[in-house]
Amino acid sequence: MRRPVYLLVGAGTALIACCYGFGRFSYGLFGPVFGETFRLSPTITGVIGAGSYIGYCAAITASLLLTDRIGPRRVAVTAGVVATLGISIIALAPSAYVLAVGVLVAGCSTGIVSPPLAAAVAQHLPPNTAERAQTVVNGGTGIGVVLSAPIALLLLSHWRAAWVVYALVSAAVTVWVYYAVPASSQRAAKRIEPLWRTGTFGLLLASLLTGVGSVAVWTFGRDLITTVGGADATRSSLLWIVIGAAGIVGALAGDVVQRIGLQWAWVSATVAMASATALLAAAPWNLGVIIAGATLFGGAYIALTGLALLWSARLYSDSTSSGVGLSFFTLAAGQALGAPVVGALIDLAGGRAAFSAIAAVGLCALAVRPAKTAPAPAAR
Repeated sequence: MRRPVYLLVGAGTALIACCYGFGRFSYGLFGPVFGETFRLSPTITGVIGAGSYIGYCAAITASLLLTDRIGPRRVAVTAGVVATLGISIIALAPSAYVLAVGVLVAGCSTGIVSPPLAAAVAQHLPPNTAERAQTVVNGGTGIGVVLSAPIALLLLSHWRAAWVVYALVSAAVTVWVYYAVPASSQRAAKRIEPLWRTGTFGLLLASLLTGVGSVAVWTFGRDLITTVGGADATRSSLLWIVIGAAGIVGALAGDVVQRIGLQWAWVSATVAMASATALLAAAPWNLGVIIAGATLFGGAYIALTGLALLWSARLYSDSTSSGVGLSFFTLAAGQALGAPVVGALIDLAGGRAAFSAIAAVGLCALAVRPAKTAPAPAAR
């Protein structure tokens, strides 16, 4: 690859790390601390956590429209600015209400960021490397998660300082994105015909079920091993570190697709994520089970989002940003619906029962599989 391509992939990966790893999923990492500071019940914790996903759903609609109108670079930079703002609000939140606003704003950044980065990679990379690059950029979530945990562990008693660090890193990455993402010559909005096509229903149903199936671990994973499993701060932070590290491996989903095909990659990752959630439900006090569950979940979740991205890009080859936007909107909608439901289930039946139920829902995504398509030429 040419140097500008490396810069594009690097900056895109870093921006995904900030928006998703810091702005969206770190809420679950700090769940016990937020609950203690603001006196939140599991149900309210889930409702506030759902705000991140609701913000995503609202923002991705605007991102889809703007990416083709004003170009990927401007929209990607906007995502970085919004992430920095939302994270800063969380850092300064004096009450649960302001915390909820910060979570909502930070969640908006994740809705803004994916379509422009997917479009930029599709526009500026040759076809034989685009699929690998798409899943590498998407894997930035794992990098953000793995970096957020040690910062949280070092500053857990001063959690606001941790969020200030997240905000400073996000601001620096936003500047990097401005210089690394090439300006696009496309400025006019494209009309996609048809927006709903054969295969769209399956893509959206699979995305919805994946979203619901992932939300228990992201929002309540640390809370489960802390309250039910009796884990201390170090062990519960380890959960996040392992999830993030495994997520980086999940960025290789594009290479897996080249070897076994999109269908079998989807089946394998779906089973792995459901198994991970069930493992944590089975023995949240056992360190070996925690590590195994976190490893499976991190790799499987990032792989599933990468596979959904490739599935979307193949189905909407005429507009990558539109296909990715539809899929990721629906995935986030599943998480927004699932977060308060999981919180209510925890209140009613306990964490282990709630996680077991969500594992079963996630496994239902096996009922929908991508249509068989020829893989893109392997990168050389």
